[in-house]
Amino acid sequence: MKWHHVQENWAAFADAILDRWPDADETELEAVDGDQRAFIAYIAELTDQSAAEAREEILDWLRGELPSDVVMDPRHDNHSIQLSAKFVPEGEDESDDDARFGDDR
Repeated sequence: MKWHHVQENWAAFADAILDRWPDADETELEAVDGDQRAFIAYIAELTDQSAAEAREEILDWLRGELPSDVVMDPRHDNHSIQLSAKFVPEGEDESDDDARFGDDR
């Protein structure tokens, strides 16, 4: 995932951040409010690391999956449908009803 996913959906990432860094404080995370530099500084202080080490740890965390709260956000539905187009045969619309496949009732 990219930092803009985190920044745009900061509240939805709170649980994922707390899972990764259980000593993090929710109030302080709210104050960070998606600011990447502030988050790096906060994690560096929290984990007693240099900013560069904290940045690498955050980059490693960003390689993970998007939290379900972000994935399930309706704002992402159309984007996900458009991305699925590469798996749809030519001539078929990615938004077509797929009842013929047995998964719509």
